[in-house]
Amino acid sequence: MTFSLFLDVLLETVVDTLKIAPILYLTYLILEYIEHKASHKTDAVLEKAGHMGPLFGSLLGLIPQCGFSGAAAGFYATRTITLGTLVAVFLATSDEMLPILIASNVGAGTIFTILGIKLASGLAVGFLIDLLHHPDHHKHCDEHGDDCLHEEIHELCHSEHCKCEGKNIFLAALIHTAETIGLIFAVSLLLGLGFEWVGEDRLSTLFTARHFLGEAIAAWMGLIPNCAASVLITDLYTNGVIGIGPLLSGLLVNAGVGLLVLFRSNRNLKENVRIVCILLLAGFVIGSGIGFIL
Repeated sequence: MTFSLFLDVLLETVVDTLKIAPILYLTYLILEYIEHKASHKTDAVLEKAGHMGPLFGSLLGLIPQCGFSGAAAGFYATRTITLGTLVAVFLATSDEMLPILIASNVGAGTIFTILGIKLASGLAVGFLIDLLHHPDHHKHCDEHGDDCLHEEIHELCHSEHCKCEGKNIFLAALIHTAETIGLIFAVSLLLGLGFEWVGEDRLSTLFTARHFLGEAIAAWMGLIPNCAASVLITDLYTNGVIGIGPLLSGLLVNAGVGLLVLFRSNRNLKENVRIVCILLLAGFVIGSGIGFIL
């Protein structure tokens, strides 16, 4: 690859990234406002949901709130919510997907279809787990009585995810936009160079060489416990490298900081690994099914 071709790809990536920055900032500003106004209320709804937890968990999980999946993991560690509710939140959580899809001018019909599938997945899998698991639903704290880990989890969510605690919504949205733009730029630049060096068709073949291979790769990518996974997977989709099947597989598995908080707050390692396996299986099966149909 010549230096001039590299500069062309770099310039094109910068222009394309800057185009979506204003829309991304506006989207994050709206989401920050919603989070500041409703974050405690949504946590309270989830905490009091009882056996209807998978329903409320799936609905609330669709809102790209900073650290909501982490809060759900903390609630589960103290058995405030059921296993089905936790899985429903994890499957429905979209993290950075929604802002990027909106900023990338993806059609409203496609966005609502993706959100609808994530909602239905959370509902179906969550209620099925609670039906089979016989929910253990009662509050308990650890032996130190540390307010059921909520304060520690709250701090972890913000330190690991958006790093915007205590800032006004305009600055918080700006920081969140800058972080996401940085990730989008890096992914887009690598994809652009890959398209030029390897070829778009050959690069896309990595996910389509064999039936269901793309869904399997994306599902494992979804295990990255922060927003980088959702940015990477969504950007691959908007750039045409992967289809809706791998997109859903990766995003159903990805739960933002949820898994990070789960492994930190829930002391049953075997149970945590089982939850990861449930997410991987659900993401792969649902993503593969939708990819085959659509």
